[in-house]
Amino acid sequence: MKLDKRKVYNIIFFSLLILAFMYLLFNENGILKYIKDRREIRKLEQEINDAEMKLHILQLEIDSLKTSKEKIERVAREKYHMLKPTEKVLKVEEY
Repeated sequence: MKLDKRKVYNIIFFSLLILAFMYLLFNENGILKYIKDRREIRKLEQEINDAEMKLHILQLEIDSLKTSKEKIERVAREKYHMLKPTEKVLKVEEY
């Protein structure tokens, strides 16, 4: 059984095509690395967006503490357990 030249060329062509595809897929800068890198970029962009949102919320909190006496009083009472001069602390013990 003798292979004609056309079949040999087709086999060589498809072998080279498969090798080129495998090279594009698996080399150090290939498609799989590109997909992995894109996934990592999306994750980092989401983390940046979350951090920017948190920063915005903290900036609003700072602004409200600069301008609102009620806010300052609430934070002083809750965080630092501060009292007005006429107030007394009552401790409630649970059994």
